[in-house]
Amino acid sequence: MLLIYTPKKTTRKIYIFDLLIYHICGYEYKITSDKKVFNKYDGAKINYSNKPSDNNELFIFANELLESKGVFELNIESVLYKDIPVIFFSDNKESCLPFDPFAASFYFVSRYEEYLPHKKDEHGRFEAKESFAYKNGFLEKPVVNQYASILNRLIKEKYPTLKPSKKNTYQFIPTYDIDIAYDYKGKGFFRTIGGYVRSLIKRDIKSIKERTKVLTGQKKDTFDTYTYLINLHKKYNIKPYYFFLVGDYGLKDKNLSIFNTSYQQLIKKLGDYGINGVHPSYNSNYDINKLKEEIRRLSSVLNRKIKHSRQHYIKLNIPYTYQKLIEVGITKDYSMGYASHIGFRAGICSPFLFYDLDREEISKILITPFAVMDCTLKEYMKLNTNNSFERVKSLIDEVHKVNGLFITLWHNVSLCDFMEWKGWKELYVKIFDYAAGKKT
Repeated sequence: MLLIYTPKKTTRKIYIFDLLIYHICGYEYKITSDKKVFNKYDGAKINYSNKPSDNNELFIFANELLESKGVFELNIESVLYKDIPVIFFSDNKESCLPFDPFAASFYFVSRYEEYLPHKKDEHGRFEAKESFAYKNGFLEKPVVNQYASILNRLIKEKYPTLKPSKKNTYQFIPTYDIDIAYDYKGKGFFRTIGGYVRSLIKRDIKSIKERTKVLTGQKKDTFDTYTYLINLHKKYNIKPYYFFLVGDYGLKDKNLSIFNTSYQQLIKKLGDYGINGVHPSYNSNYDINKLKEEIRRLSSVLNRKIKHSRQHYIKLNIPYTYQKLIEVGITKDYSMGYASHIGFRAGICSPFLFYDLDREEISKILITPFAVMDCTLKEYMKLNTNNSFERVKSLIDEVHKVNGLFITLWHNVSLCDFMEWKGWKELYVKIFDYAAGKKT
Protein backbone atom coordinates (compact mmCIF):
# COMPACT_ATOMS: atom_id res chain seq x y z
CA MET A 1 0.00 0.00 0.00
CA LEU A 2 1.09 3.56 -0.73
CA LEU A 3 1.09 6.12 2.09
CA ILE A 4 0.66 9.79 1.20
CA TYR A 5 1.67 12.50 3.63
CA THR A 6 0.14 15.93 3.41
CA PRO A 7 0.06 18.47 6.26
CA LYS A 8 -3.61 19.24 5.72
CA LYS A 9 -6.28 16.92 4.39
CA THR A 10 -8.73 18.69 2.12
CA THR A 11 -11.61 17.47 -0.02
CA ARG A 12 -9.71 18.57 -3.11
CA LYS A 13 -6.69 16.44 -2.17
CA ILE A 14 -8.80 13.39 -1.32
CA TYR A 15 -10.58 13.74 -4.66
CA ILE A 16 -7.50 14.06 -6.86
CA PHE A 17 -5.44 11.42 -5.00
CA ASP A 18 -8.30 9.00 -5.52
CA LEU A 19 -8.53 9.80 -9.22
CA LEU A 20 -4.82 9.68 -10.06
CA ILE A 21 -3.38 7.22 -7.57
CA TYR A 22 -6.22 4.68 -7.37
CA HIS A 23 -8.50 4.97 -10.40
CA ILE A 24 -5.83 5.62 -13.03
CA CYS A 25 -2.58 4.24 -11.56
CA GLY A 26 -4.37 1.46 -9.68
CA TYR A 27 -2.63 1.68 -6.28
CA GLU A 28 -4.30 1.24 -2.91
CA TYR A 29 -3.33 4.16 -0.69
CA LYS A 30 -3.91 5.96 2.59
CA ILE A 31 -3.48 9.60 3.55
CA THR A 32 -1.88 10.79 6.77
CA SER A 33 -1.20 14.21 8.24
CA ASP A 34 0.87 12.73 11.05
CA LYS A 35 4.55 13.25 10.23
CA LYS A 36 5.66 10.67 12.82
CA VAL A 37 3.45 7.97 11.32
CA PHE A 38 4.74 8.84 7.87
CA ASN A 39 8.41 8.78 8.93
CA LYS A 40 8.04 5.38 10.63
CA TYR A 41 6.36 3.80 7.63
CA ASP A 42 8.88 1.69 5.72
CA GLY A 43 6.77 1.04 2.62
CA ALA A 44 6.07 3.07 -0.50
CA LYS A 45 5.27 6.67 0.31
CA ILE A 46 4.76 10.11 -1.19
CA ASN A 47 5.44 13.33 0.66
CA TYR A 48 3.11 15.95 -0.80
CA SER A 49 4.03 19.14 1.01
CA ASN A 50 6.42 22.09 0.74
CA LYS A 51 9.32 20.38 2.51
CA PRO A 52 10.91 16.92 2.17
CA SER A 53 11.79 14.71 5.12
CA ASP A 54 14.92 12.59 5.44
CA ASN A 55 13.10 9.36 4.67
CA ASN A 56 13.02 7.07 1.67
CA GLU A 57 10.19 8.91 -0.04
CA LEU A 58 8.97 10.49 -3.23
CA PHE A 59 8.77 14.20 -2.47
CA ILE A 60 6.44 16.31 -4.64
CA PHE A 61 6.36 20.02 -3.97
CA ALA A 62 2.72 20.99 -3.40
CA ASN A 63 1.07 23.95 -5.05
CA GLU A 64 -1.39 25.79 -2.80
CA LEU A 65 -4.37 25.20 -5.11
CA LEU A 66 -5.52 22.07 -3.31
CA GLU A 67 -5.59 23.86 0.04
CA SER A 68 -7.61 26.77 -1.33
CA LYS A 69 -11.35 27.24 -1.41
CA GLY A 70 -13.40 29.02 -4.02
CA VAL A 71 -12.33 30.06 -7.51
CA PHE A 72 -9.88 32.86 -8.30
CA GLU A 73 -7.99 34.08 -11.33
CA LEU A 74 -4.74 32.11 -11.48
CA ASN A 75 -1.54 33.15 -13.17
CA ILE A 76 -0.60 29.90 -14.88
CA GLU A 77 1.54 29.09 -17.86
CA SER A 78 2.36 25.96 -19.79
CA VAL A 79 5.87 24.51 -20.08
CA LEU A 80 7.12 21.23 -21.48
CA TYR A 81 8.37 18.41 -19.27
CA LYS A 82 9.58 15.40 -21.29
CA ASP A 83 7.51 16.69 -24.23
CA ILE A 84 4.35 16.81 -22.09
CA PRO A 85 2.65 20.18 -21.44
CA VAL A 86 2.53 20.85 -17.69
CA ILE A 87 1.25 23.66 -15.47
CA PHE A 88 2.05 24.70 -11.90
CA PHE A 89 5.76 24.51 -12.62
CA SER A 90 8.06 24.51 -9.58
CA ASP A 91 11.75 25.31 -9.31
CA ASN A 92 12.07 23.40 -6.02
CA LYS A 93 15.28 21.39 -6.49
CA GLU A 94 14.32 18.70 -3.96
CA SER A 95 11.04 17.79 -5.63
CA CYS A 96 11.13 14.66 -7.79
CA LEU A 97 9.04 16.52 -10.37
CA PRO A 98 9.34 20.11 -11.60
CA PHE A 99 5.55 20.55 -11.48
CA ASP A 100 2.60 19.55 -9.30
CA PRO A 101 0.70 16.74 -11.09
CA PHE A 102 -2.09 16.74 -8.49
CA ALA A 103 -2.86 20.46 -8.70
CA ALA A 104 -2.50 20.43 -12.49
CA SER A 105 -4.90 17.50 -12.83
CA PHE A 106 -7.39 19.09 -10.46
CA TYR A 107 -7.36 22.31 -12.46
CA PHE A 108 -8.33 20.48 -15.64
CA VAL A 109 -10.83 17.90 -14.39
CA SER A 110 -12.68 20.32 -12.10
CA ARG A 111 -13.10 22.63 -15.12
CA TYR A 112 -11.79 25.43 -12.92
CA GLU A 113 -11.56 27.86 -15.83
CA GLU A 114 -15.24 27.43 -16.68
CA TYR A 115 -16.22 29.02 -13.35
CA LEU A 116 -14.28 32.15 -14.24
CA PRO A 117 -15.73 34.95 -16.43
CA HIS A 118 -15.64 33.95 -20.10
CA LYS A 119 -17.31 34.57 -23.43
CA LYS A 120 -20.06 32.12 -24.32
CA ASP A 121 -21.13 31.15 -27.82
CA GLU A 122 -24.61 31.64 -29.29
CA HIS A 123 -25.89 28.61 -27.37
CA GLY A 124 -24.50 29.75 -24.04
CA ARG A 125 -21.62 27.27 -24.16
CA PHE A 126 -18.02 27.55 -23.03
CA GLU A 127 -16.09 27.34 -26.29
CA ALA A 128 -12.97 25.31 -26.96
CA LYS A 129 -11.05 28.40 -28.08
CA GLU A 130 -11.60 29.93 -24.62
CA SER A 131 -9.82 27.03 -22.90
CA PHE A 132 -6.25 27.11 -21.64
CA ALA A 133 -5.50 23.82 -23.40
CA TYR A 134 -6.63 25.14 -26.79
CA LYS A 135 -4.76 28.42 -26.40
CA ASN A 136 -1.59 26.52 -25.54
CA GLY A 137 -1.92 23.89 -28.24
CA PHE A 138 -2.57 20.70 -26.26
CA LEU A 139 -6.34 20.24 -26.32
CA GLU A 140 -5.83 17.00 -28.26
CA LYS A 141 -3.61 15.52 -25.53
CA PRO A 142 -5.06 13.68 -22.48
CA VAL A 143 -2.62 15.45 -20.18
CA VAL A 144 -4.17 14.24 -16.91
CA ASN A 145 -3.61 10.62 -17.94
CA GLN A 146 -0.10 11.58 -19.01
CA TYR A 147 0.56 13.06 -15.55
CA ALA A 148 -0.69 9.83 -14.01
CA SER A 149 1.70 7.87 -16.24
CA ILE A 150 4.59 10.04 -15.05
CA LEU A 151 3.61 9.38 -11.43
CA ASN A 152 3.26 5.69 -12.10
CA ARG A 153 6.77 5.48 -13.58
CA LEU A 154 8.23 7.27 -10.55
CA ILE A 155 6.45 4.94 -8.15
CA LYS A 156 7.56 1.83 -10.05
CA GLU A 157 11.16 2.99 -10.18
CA LYS A 158 11.28 3.93 -6.49
CA TYR A 159 9.23 1.00 -5.18
CA PRO A 160 9.50 -1.91 -7.66
CA THR A 161 7.84 -4.38 -5.27
CA LEU A 162 4.66 -2.30 -4.97
CA LYS A 163 1.99 -3.77 -7.22
CA PRO A 164 -1.24 -2.09 -8.35
CA SER A 165 -4.49 -3.69 -7.25
CA LYS A 166 -6.07 -3.04 -10.64
CA LYS A 167 -4.92 -2.26 -14.14
CA ASN A 168 -6.65 -0.11 -16.72
CA THR A 169 -6.65 -1.14 -20.35
CA TYR A 170 -7.51 0.77 -23.51
CA GLN A 171 -11.21 0.72 -24.38
CA PHE A 172 -13.37 2.01 -27.21
CA ILE A 173 -17.06 2.87 -26.81
CA PRO A 174 -19.16 4.24 -29.68
CA THR A 175 -22.05 6.52 -28.67
CA TYR A 176 -24.89 8.02 -30.69
CA ASP A 177 -27.25 10.95 -30.31
CA ILE A 178 -30.64 10.29 -31.89
CA ASP A 179 -31.77 13.85 -32.59
CA ILE A 180 -33.81 13.10 -35.72
CA ALA A 181 -34.72 9.42 -35.80
CA TYR A 182 -36.15 9.45 -39.33
CA ASP A 183 -36.12 11.79 -42.30
CA TYR A 184 -39.74 11.18 -43.37
CA LYS A 185 -41.13 8.34 -41.30
CA GLY A 186 -43.20 8.97 -38.17
CA LYS A 187 -43.43 12.75 -38.53
CA GLY A 188 -47.22 12.90 -38.04
CA PHE A 189 -49.90 14.36 -40.27
CA PHE A 190 -49.14 18.10 -39.97
CA ARG A 191 -45.34 17.82 -40.22
CA THR A 192 -45.70 15.47 -43.20
CA ILE A 193 -48.09 17.81 -45.03
CA GLY A 194 -45.77 20.72 -44.19
CA GLY A 195 -42.89 18.76 -45.72
CA TYR A 196 -44.78 18.19 -48.94
CA VAL A 197 -45.74 21.89 -49.12
CA ARG A 198 -42.13 23.04 -48.64
CA SER A 199 -40.98 20.65 -51.36
CA LEU A 200 -43.69 21.92 -53.73
CA ILE A 201 -42.69 25.55 -53.10
CA LYS A 202 -39.06 24.67 -53.87
CA ARG A 203 -40.20 22.49 -56.82
CA ASP A 204 -38.21 19.66 -55.24
CA ILE A 205 -39.87 16.76 -57.06
CA LYS A 206 -37.13 14.34 -56.01
CA SER A 207 -37.89 14.95 -52.31
CA ILE A 208 -41.63 14.48 -52.91
CA LYS A 209 -41.03 11.12 -54.60
CA GLU A 210 -38.59 10.07 -51.89
CA ARG A 211 -41.01 10.93 -49.07
CA THR A 212 -43.85 9.11 -50.78
CA LYS A 213 -41.82 5.93 -51.31
CA VAL A 214 -40.78 5.88 -47.64
CA LEU A 215 -44.30 6.53 -46.36
CA THR A 216 -45.80 3.83 -48.59
CA GLY A 217 -43.17 1.28 -47.52
CA GLN A 218 -41.47 1.10 -50.91
CA LYS A 219 -38.16 2.39 -49.58
CA LYS A 220 -36.23 2.51 -46.35
CA ASP A 221 -36.02 5.92 -44.64
CA THR A 222 -32.76 7.73 -45.41
CA PHE A 223 -31.89 8.23 -41.74
CA ASP A 224 -32.66 4.62 -40.79
CA THR A 225 -29.09 3.43 -40.28
CA TYR A 226 -29.86 1.36 -37.18
CA THR A 227 -29.65 -2.17 -38.58
CA TYR A 228 -26.31 -1.28 -40.11
CA LEU A 229 -25.05 -0.10 -36.71
CA ILE A 230 -26.34 -3.19 -34.93
CA ASN A 231 -24.42 -5.41 -37.35
CA LEU A 232 -21.29 -3.26 -37.04
CA HIS A 233 -21.32 -3.54 -33.25
CA LYS A 234 -21.93 -7.29 -33.42
CA LYS A 235 -18.93 -7.69 -35.70
CA TYR A 236 -16.62 -6.19 -33.08
CA ASN A 237 -18.56 -7.41 -30.04
CA ILE A 238 -18.98 -3.85 -28.74
CA LYS A 239 -21.95 -2.49 -26.79
CA PRO A 240 -22.84 1.07 -27.83
CA TYR A 241 -24.69 3.88 -26.04
CA TYR A 242 -27.73 5.63 -27.53
CA PHE A 243 -29.10 8.95 -26.30
CA PHE A 244 -32.67 9.81 -27.31
CA LEU A 245 -34.16 13.27 -27.67
CA VAL A 246 -37.70 13.02 -26.25
CA GLY A 247 -38.55 16.63 -25.42
CA ASP A 248 -41.31 18.70 -26.94
CA TYR A 249 -40.83 19.75 -30.56
CA GLY A 250 -39.11 23.12 -30.93
CA LEU A 251 -36.75 25.22 -33.01
CA LYS A 252 -33.69 23.34 -31.69
CA ASP A 253 -35.50 20.09 -30.80
CA LYS A 254 -36.79 18.55 -34.04
CA ASN A 255 -37.16 14.99 -32.83
CA LEU A 256 -40.11 12.67 -33.37
CA SER A 257 -42.81 12.69 -30.74
CA ILE A 258 -42.17 10.18 -27.97
CA PHE A 259 -45.81 9.17 -28.37
CA ASN A 260 -45.11 8.01 -31.93
CA THR A 261 -45.25 4.22 -32.16
CA SER A 262 -42.34 3.98 -34.61
CA TYR A 263 -40.10 6.00 -32.30
CA GLN A 264 -41.04 3.92 -29.27
CA GLN A 265 -40.32 0.71 -31.18
CA LEU A 266 -36.93 2.06 -32.24
CA ILE A 267 -36.00 3.01 -28.67
CA LYS A 268 -36.94 -0.46 -27.40
CA LYS A 269 -35.11 -2.19 -30.26
CA LEU A 270 -31.86 -0.31 -29.70
CA GLY A 271 -32.19 -0.93 -25.97
CA ASP A 272 -31.86 -4.64 -26.72
CA TYR A 273 -28.48 -4.09 -28.36
CA GLY A 274 -26.98 -1.28 -26.31
CA ILE A 275 -27.42 1.05 -23.36
CA ASN A 276 -30.02 3.78 -23.67
CA GLY A 277 -29.91 7.22 -22.08
CA VAL A 278 -31.76 10.51 -22.26
CA HIS A 279 -30.67 13.36 -24.52
CA PRO A 280 -31.99 16.37 -22.54
CA SER A 281 -33.52 18.85 -24.95
CA TYR A 282 -32.19 22.31 -25.73
CA ASN A 283 -35.13 23.83 -23.88
CA SER A 284 -34.69 21.65 -20.79
CA ASN A 285 -31.27 23.05 -19.95
CA TYR A 286 -32.62 25.70 -17.59
CA ASP A 287 -35.95 24.06 -16.78
CA ILE A 288 -35.73 21.15 -14.36
CA ASN A 289 -39.41 20.32 -14.79
CA LYS A 290 -38.89 19.75 -18.52
CA LEU A 291 -35.87 17.59 -17.69
CA LYS A 292 -37.87 15.50 -15.24
CA GLU A 293 -40.64 15.03 -17.79
CA GLU A 294 -38.23 13.88 -20.50
CA ILE A 295 -36.64 11.35 -18.18
CA ARG A 296 -40.11 10.14 -17.17
CA ARG A 297 -41.11 9.73 -20.82
CA LEU A 298 -38.07 7.66 -21.75
CA SER A 299 -38.36 5.61 -18.57
CA SER A 300 -42.00 4.76 -19.33
CA VAL A 301 -41.08 3.53 -22.84
CA LEU A 302 -38.19 1.38 -21.60
CA ASN A 303 -39.84 0.44 -18.30
CA ARG A 304 -36.63 1.06 -16.38
CA LYS A 305 -34.86 3.87 -14.55
CA ILE A 306 -32.82 6.24 -16.69
CA LYS A 307 -29.31 6.76 -15.33
CA HIS A 308 -27.36 7.96 -18.39
CA SER A 309 -27.54 11.30 -20.21
CA ARG A 310 -25.90 13.60 -22.73
CA GLN A 311 -26.95 17.18 -23.36
CA HIS A 312 -28.42 18.12 -26.73
CA TYR A 313 -26.11 20.60 -28.52
CA ILE A 314 -23.54 19.71 -25.81
CA LYS A 315 -25.25 22.48 -23.86
CA LEU A 316 -23.21 21.98 -20.71
CA ASN A 317 -23.25 24.79 -18.16
CA ILE A 318 -20.89 23.91 -15.32
CA PRO A 319 -21.75 23.30 -12.49
CA TYR A 320 -25.49 23.90 -12.89
CA THR A 321 -26.17 21.24 -15.51
CA TYR A 322 -24.60 18.56 -13.34
CA GLN A 323 -26.36 19.79 -10.22
CA LYS A 324 -29.72 19.45 -11.97
CA LEU A 325 -28.88 16.03 -13.39
CA ILE A 326 -27.96 14.76 -9.92
CA GLU A 327 -31.22 16.16 -8.55
CA VAL A 328 -33.27 14.13 -11.05
CA GLY A 329 -31.36 10.88 -10.50
CA ILE A 330 -28.87 10.81 -13.38
CA THR A 331 -25.66 9.11 -12.23
CA LYS A 332 -23.61 9.05 -15.47
CA ASP A 333 -23.21 11.84 -18.01
CA TYR A 334 -21.45 11.84 -21.38
CA SER A 335 -21.51 15.56 -22.28
CA MET A 336 -17.88 16.40 -21.43
CA GLY A 337 -16.48 17.50 -24.76
CA TYR A 338 -16.63 20.42 -27.15
CA ALA A 339 -18.90 20.95 -30.13
CA SER A 340 -16.40 23.24 -31.85
CA HIS A 341 -13.21 21.21 -31.55
CA ILE A 342 -12.06 17.63 -31.02
CA GLY A 343 -9.97 16.67 -28.01
CA PHE A 344 -10.18 16.44 -24.25
CA ARG A 345 -12.21 19.21 -22.62
CA ALA A 346 -11.20 18.10 -19.13
CA GLY A 347 -7.74 16.95 -20.20
CA ILE A 348 -8.63 13.34 -19.43
CA CYS A 349 -9.70 10.16 -21.24
CA SER A 350 -10.95 8.27 -18.18
CA PRO A 351 -14.29 8.45 -16.36
CA PHE A 352 -14.20 10.66 -13.26
CA LEU A 353 -16.54 11.94 -10.58
CA PHE A 354 -17.44 15.59 -10.96
CA TYR A 355 -15.95 17.93 -8.35
CA ASP A 356 -18.36 20.77 -7.61
CA LEU A 357 -16.27 23.87 -6.93
CA ASP A 358 -19.37 25.86 -5.97
CA ARG A 359 -20.04 23.50 -3.09
CA GLU A 360 -16.46 22.23 -2.58
CA GLU A 361 -17.65 18.64 -2.66
CA ILE A 362 -17.18 15.44 -4.61
CA SER A 363 -20.43 14.91 -6.45
CA LYS A 364 -22.20 11.62 -7.17
CA ILE A 365 -22.27 11.92 -10.96
CA LEU A 366 -19.69 10.05 -13.03
CA ILE A 367 -18.44 11.99 -16.05
CA THR A 368 -17.38 10.05 -19.12
CA PRO A 369 -15.72 12.37 -21.66
CA PHE A 370 -15.98 11.98 -25.43
CA ALA A 371 -13.11 12.94 -27.74
CA VAL A 372 -14.68 13.51 -31.15
CA MET A 373 -18.05 14.28 -32.75
CA ASP A 374 -18.99 13.94 -36.41
CA CYS A 375 -20.45 17.47 -36.66
CA THR A 376 -17.30 18.90 -35.09
CA LEU A 377 -15.13 17.52 -37.87
CA LYS A 378 -17.41 18.47 -40.74
CA GLU A 379 -19.29 21.59 -39.68
CA TYR A 380 -17.07 23.34 -37.13
CA MET A 381 -13.54 22.38 -38.15
CA LYS A 382 -14.42 22.13 -41.87
CA LEU A 383 -12.31 19.01 -42.39
CA ASN A 384 -12.74 16.58 -45.25
CA THR A 385 -12.94 12.84 -44.63
CA ASN A 386 -9.21 12.22 -45.25
CA ASN A 387 -8.06 14.96 -42.87
CA SER A 388 -10.69 13.89 -40.36
CA PHE A 389 -9.35 10.35 -40.22
CA GLU A 390 -5.79 11.50 -39.60
CA ARG A 391 -6.89 13.79 -36.76
CA VAL A 392 -9.06 11.11 -35.14
CA LYS A 393 -6.37 8.46 -35.60
CA SER A 394 -4.01 10.72 -33.64
CA LEU A 395 -6.56 11.00 -30.81
CA ILE A 396 -6.96 7.23 -30.68
CA ASP A 397 -3.19 6.76 -30.51
CA GLU A 398 -2.94 9.25 -27.63
CA VAL A 399 -5.65 7.44 -25.68
CA HIS A 400 -4.11 4.06 -26.40
CA LYS A 401 -0.71 5.16 -25.04
CA VAL A 402 -2.22 5.89 -21.62
CA ASN A 403 -4.64 2.93 -21.51
CA GLY A 404 -7.59 5.29 -21.58
CA LEU A 405 -11.17 5.24 -22.83
CA PHE A 406 -11.84 6.48 -26.37
CA ILE A 407 -15.41 7.62 -27.00
CA THR A 408 -16.91 8.78 -30.27
CA LEU A 409 -20.13 10.79 -30.62
CA TRP A 410 -21.93 10.13 -33.89
CA HIS A 411 -25.45 10.63 -35.25
CA ASN A 412 -27.59 8.23 -37.26
CA VAL A 413 -28.04 11.04 -39.82
CA SER A 414 -24.34 11.32 -40.64
CA LEU A 415 -24.27 7.64 -41.57
CA CYS A 416 -26.92 7.98 -44.28
CA ASP A 417 -24.22 8.37 -46.98
CA PHE A 418 -26.41 10.92 -48.74
CA MET A 419 -26.03 14.53 -49.91
CA GLU A 420 -23.74 16.51 -47.56
CA TRP A 421 -22.90 13.33 -45.61
CA LYS A 422 -21.74 11.41 -48.67
CA GLY A 423 -18.52 9.57 -47.79
CA TRP A 424 -18.84 10.03 -44.02
CA LYS A 425 -20.20 6.53 -43.47
CA GLU A 426 -17.01 5.15 -45.00
CA LEU A 427 -14.98 7.43 -42.74
CA TYR A 428 -16.84 6.22 -39.66
CA VAL A 429 -16.20 2.58 -40.52
CA LYS A 430 -12.52 3.40 -40.95
CA ILE A 431 -12.40 5.15 -37.57
CA PHE A 432 -14.40 2.35 -35.95
CA ASP A 433 -12.11 -0.33 -37.36
CA TYR A 434 -8.99 1.49 -36.18
CA ALA A 435 -10.37 2.25 -32.71
CA ALA A 436 -11.79 -1.24 -32.16
CA GLY A 437 -8.68 -2.92 -33.50
CA LYS A 438 -6.31 -1.27 -31.04
CA LYS A 439 -4.89 -3.59 -28.40
CA THR A 440 -3.29 -2.63 -25.10
